Amino acid sequence: MPCAPRRRRYVLRMTVFLSILLGLSMLATLGVLFAGMAGLGRDGGAAAGARSNRLMRWRVVLQGLSIALFLALVWSMRG
Repeated sequence: MPCAPRRRRYVLRMTVFLSILLGLSMLATLGVLFAGMAGLGRDGGAAAGARSNRLMRWRVVLQGLSIALFLALVWSMRG
């Protein structure tokens, strides 16, 4: 099959691309987690609580993105 090497190159590129995106999303999740934890250490009243809640919501969204990218990476490497 002449298009088999072409498909392999595509899968390799997609794997590299997804790996980079996964690493970036994991780092972003970690950054938001640390920012939220640092905000909890400061006492700022209601405004600090609202900021902490917003950061924790972003953390959940980024964790979901990381899991989705991980599943896409596993799926792309499967075949």
